[in-house]
Amino acid sequence: MANDMMVKELEQVVVRFSGDSGDGMQLAGNIFSTVSATVGNDISTFPDYPADIRAPQGSLTGVSGFQVHIGAEKVYTPGDKCDVLVAMNAAALKTQYKFAKSTACIIIDTDAFQKSDLEKAAFKTDNPIEEMGIKQDVIAAPISKMVKDCLADTGMDNKSMLKCRNMFAVGLVCWLFNRDLKIAEDFIREKFAKKPEIAGANIKVIHAGYDYGHNTHASVAHTYKIESKTTVPGRYMDITGNKATAYGFIAAAEKAGLKLFLGSYPITPATDVLHELSKHKSLGVMTVQCEDEISGCATSIGAAFGALAVTSTSGPGVCLKSEAMNLAVITELPLVVLDVQRGGPSTGLPTKSEQTDLLQALFGRNGESPMPVIAASSPTSCFDAAYMASKIALEHMTPVVLLTDGFVANGSGAWKLPKLADYPAITPPYVTSEMKDNYTPYKRNPETGVRYWAIPGQEGYMHILGGLEKDSNTGAISTDPENHDLMCHLRAEKVAKIPVPDVEVQGCADDADLLIVGFGGTYGHLYSAMEEMNKAGKKVALAHFTYLNPLPKNTETVLKKYKKVVVAEQNLGQFAGYLRMKIDNFTPYQFNEVKGQPFVVAELVAAFNKLIDN
Repeated sequence: MANDMMVKELEQVVVRFSGDSGDGMQLAGNIFSTVSATVGNDISTFPDYPADIRAPQGSLTGVSGFQVHIGAEKVYTPGDKCDVLVAMNAAALKTQYKFAKSTACIIIDTDAFQKSDLEKAAFKTDNPIEEMGIKQDVIAAPISKMVKDCLADTGMDNKSMLKCRNMFAVGLVCWLFNRDLKIAEDFIREKFAKKPEIAGANIKVIHAGYDYGHNTHASVAHTYKIESKTTVPGRYMDITGNKATAYGFIAAAEKAGLKLFLGSYPITPATDVLHELSKHKSLGVMTVQCEDEISGCATSIGAAFGALAVTSTSGPGVCLKSEAMNLAVITELPLVVLDVQRGGPSTGLPTKSEQTDLLQALFGRNGESPMPVIAASSPTSCFDAAYMASKIALEHMTPVVLLTDGFVANGSGAWKLPKLADYPAITPPYVTSEMKDNYTPYKRNPETGVRYWAIPGQEGYMHILGGLEKDSNTGAISTDPENHDLMCHLRAEKVAKIPVPDVEVQGCADDADLLIVGFGGTYGHLYSAMEEMNKAGKKVALAHFTYLNPLPKNTETVLKKYKKVVVAEQNLGQFAGYLRMKIDNFTPYQFNEVKGQPFVVAELVAAFNKLIDN
């Protein structure tokens, strides 16, 4: 009997859902992730979907995937390969099998492996399992037929019934890992709150998938459970990087006592920030969806005269915003530019992830145009990164670039809801009463170099800001060469003086034979590689950067302490080149990939071991 099946306890497991881009794999993955996070497991997710708006059904280019890594303790990556692969059609099996471990359990919908499906997926025989040499356990179930049988009495049409196939797969996976369906039911009811009949159908199907596994043993010898071991008490939620970024901006505005304004033009993969912030008008959030990128930035600059102003985009949009971003530089107004990086150049790989905008963020504008740059390291760290970017912008009267990427933005993790009281105060440099009737816009704090902020409409503080260079004393338009030279230096020195935390060295900090250096969204993979190598007896450390401009004061000391240093990044060497520019005689090794996919930990370990052994 199913009740007599052995239940094996696991420390961690990786599940990958895959199917047509219309099969609801992202929703299936989100539900299973939420269930796992809610019971206290740590999670790391990786949505991997095609750039096609809607690829032909059953085609190899139209496969959408969602991978989630679940752990009893902290997990840092979505996993190199999966323990369970759900393939909802032949094309999904063909393209996604490479992500399965040799010991993986594979779940397929046999109804989506008909002759026409196999032809679309470029199979040459009518036995894809044998053709691909698959030796793993395969749960081959007629999922489509069972879903239609389950919903036969609902009055739904055939197309609507088949849209529920993903829930059958979720139910089956929940059975495999002994998950309580109550959490999944609550998720579905909230998701389809305005369509209760759709919610009811999906809940019915998710139970059918669970019952199928329970009643048939589903071709496996065991079910599994992952017990949480290191949960810190508190309220948790499964949160994506984009949502965490939005919440970070809201928190910063609340802390500063200001309204939040977002001017944005929709662009993959940043649009969800606009969607999320548009839901929170009750919190003083204002959002404007503009007709193009530069107007999105320009409206935010207008708001920056008296609010926390944000504009969101991706790499191509940064190109188009650059003129307006420079207006924020010369006017010295507080603006956060969120760049959710994606594969480029040009339209490139809109749904894939890279770190190829670093030099654009640092230098991609005309003139001497210094901007602080911060990079988030994980989906859950996006909250802190957005908060700190806002704090720097408001306290130092400067535009700030916040870098995330498609992997961080669309991925998710188990996030402990923070207390706003625990976060540092945000204190903008407002004008003082002593300055009334004697205020000029570039009057600066002598220690920080930050100009004082007069909100338009304040009596006695009339001033002019604009894109033409201004006199450092009077604020009047000036073309004097000595004044321009002075203003360029003042703007650069103001950014250079911004205090940022020292970069932390993790692992064998005292005596490492190799220091791994990275920034942004590669943190989890680089940390996992370091941890794996240290467990194998190697001495490896990691210095991962969040603050990129200005760099932490201990940067040079850290990087010159170790015999071998490797800079690993998802571009062709931008951070390594930047560090060489900033630090004399620094000649690191480099590990560079530009594949639109996250690093693979096993490949990192192999490459880093070669560096140590040579």
